[in-house]
Amino acid sequence: MAKKNRLINREISWLSFNERVLQEATDNSVPVLERLRFLGIFSNNQDEFFRVRVATVKRISQLGKKVRDVYSKPKKVLQEVHDEVVRQGKRFDEIYNSVQQELRRNKVFIINETQLTKAQGEFVKNYFGEHVRPSLVPIMLNQVKQFPYLRDKVIYLAIKLTNGKTKQYSLVEVPSDSTDRFVILPSHNQNQYIILLDDIIRYNLPEVFSTFQFKTIEAFTIKVTRDAELDIDNDISQSFIDKISKGVKARQKGKTVRFVYDNRISRDLLAFIKSKMKLQDLNNLIPGGRYHNFKDFMNFPRVGDKNLLYEKQKPLAHPLLPINKSYFEVLKKQDVMLHYPYQNFAHFIELIREAAIDPNVKSIKITLYRVARNSRVVNALINAAKNGKHVVAVVEVQARFDEEANIRWAKQLQDEGIQVIYGVPGLKVHAKLCLISRNENGKNVRYANLTTGNYNESTSQVYSDDALFTADTKITNEVEHTFEFFERNYKVHAFKHLILSPLSTRKKFLRFIENEIDVAQKGKRASIFLKMNSLVDEEMIEQLYKASKAGVKIRIIVRGICALVAGVEGMSENIEVISIVDKYLEHSRIFIFENEGEPLYYFSSADWMTRNLDSRIEVSCPVYDKKIQKEIRDTMEIQWKDNVKARVIDPLLKNEHRVSLNKRPVRSQEAIYNYLKK
Repeated sequence: MAKKNRLINREISWLSFNERVLQEATDNSVPVLERLRFLGIFSNNQDEFFRVRVATVKRISQLGKKVRDVYSKPKKVLQEVHDEVVRQGKRFDEIYNSVQQELRRNKVFIINETQLTKAQGEFVKNYFGEHVRPSLVPIMLNQVKQFPYLRDKVIYLAIKLTNGKTKQYSLVEVPSDSTDRFVILPSHNQNQYIILLDDIIRYNLPEVFSTFQFKTIEAFTIKVTRDAELDIDNDISQSFIDKISKGVKARQKGKTVRFVYDNRISRDLLAFIKSKMKLQDLNNLIPGGRYHNFKDFMNFPRVGDKNLLYEKQKPLAHPLLPINKSYFEVLKKQDVMLHYPYQNFAHFIELIREAAIDPNVKSIKITLYRVARNSRVVNALINAAKNGKHVVAVVEVQARFDEEANIRWAKQLQDEGIQVIYGVPGLKVHAKLCLISRNENGKNVRYANLTTGNYNESTSQVYSDDALFTADTKITNEVEHTFEFFERNYKVHAFKHLILSPLSTRKKFLRFIENEIDVAQKGKRASIFLKMNSLVDEEMIEQLYKASKAGVKIRIIVRGICALVAGVEGMSENIEVISIVDKYLEHSRIFIFENEGEPLYYFSSADWMTRNLDSRIEVSCPVYDKKIQKEIRDTMEIQWKDNVKARVIDPLLKNEHRVSLNKRPVRSQEAIYNYLKK
């Protein structure tokens, strides 16, 4: 097969993933408020896609170079992205209208300013005067010399005011920090009414512009998306934190990569804005609907009957980690693995709390990439420091879009006497590790937690991740070596059990695949079973193609981007790929190699993307406990049997659901919960 056909363009593959999210919003079996939430997730995903991926391709396009890992010219990719985004946008609007109809059938009404009753109008006027008007500052565009700078992630109302032949334009920023996007109006006849803040402002525009006495006032939503890449300068006189802070501020003034506007906007107003913002040559001018920043719909009010949402499943307690028993005593005897969100993240917090008050615990070391807004993990670490423990936190201040929050956390931790390490120069620390050292009968005994996800109790409720609790010295000693590397970057140990990026992840996994190839060529059974978020790296994909041609049976579960082309005769006929999109975000990375009947099991913080293999600190951890190996195998097999929420990833990216002819429906996220419950 020609080289250009051996990989799927990563941007187009990503858009295909977001299409799967959009499919959930179309599914009538999904509760209607959850469908609305999926529309919010879709919109949030797309915003980030433009801020990061499209911005990157645009930069390369301006350099006149081809994208290294994409077999298309950048300008062609940008055009394909534009066409697909416009198509998805039209589909999005159709789905939103359908969702609104379903809400109305359930006595929940999203209404606009033209649909208010007299009583509702009075309520909206009072609400506007009390909560919105104080932070509203219209800009009269005809009166300013320079067009105002439009901020990223903010929505604006572009306003046209007319009185006969007299015409003026204005701009109003819709408040986002101090006011809720949705306002619940007084109910009537068991009906519940909700209005968006945008429409509250529209309703009150005659009052805002009353001094001008215009006859007609029209308002249209516009939004700018800007390049989110951080440009970190090389001024060695600045501290690293100062550089990150400066980069975050500069991000707000990044170049425009997308301009979205209400498709009903008057042509003269649109032409005026395009001219003033110099957008005529922008290839991502996207006509949209009445509302933008649909990501806010992820937090749509909980209204109506409880059946409008998924039934909330209570996280399960692990049977080996009872409340009244020391976790250290349990882990001395055996490893424990938790599977979030099915099992309770509170077990990890309880481990830190126990360590904080245990007089035998001497130190706690942890990596922090993204933490919850009101982090109980951080509070437990602070309490440990107050109790005299030596606490070390490796805080990654380059975690995209969490830089400011992580800088704040780092300063707070330092203020509480915790030793903070700001990552590793030139490498993001993406590994998720925690190590507790305890004095037991004069010996230093270590306990470790390694996980595929962040130490974040909020995301642990919606992200599916796996976390190992262990006192196995083969693992804990090497976790200690990893923290020694964080503290002294020149000190690199030889690792026999953990696999670290950028040291050995690529070569180790290439070797595991090569081993399966050798076994298959001897006529023996060989197989590989993988789960990850993204599969992009060309070398890893080519090795999988090589394995397929040798007869290795390969099954892959990929949530997001998959550049591998599956099921092609002579190249990848022994490779099957599925993607599962459901109420929980599939986030864990699992790698299983048959290894001639002695399977190798690994879980990891790393996807098979070039950045994870070569440019980040990542850790892949082996699983040696046979019972836990069985747990992992069983849950992976359950996911592979999914015929409700699984889509087949084929070369044409059709995203077709698996056909369940004459088969019992298997919805893996429900099935895994029931499996663990037993």
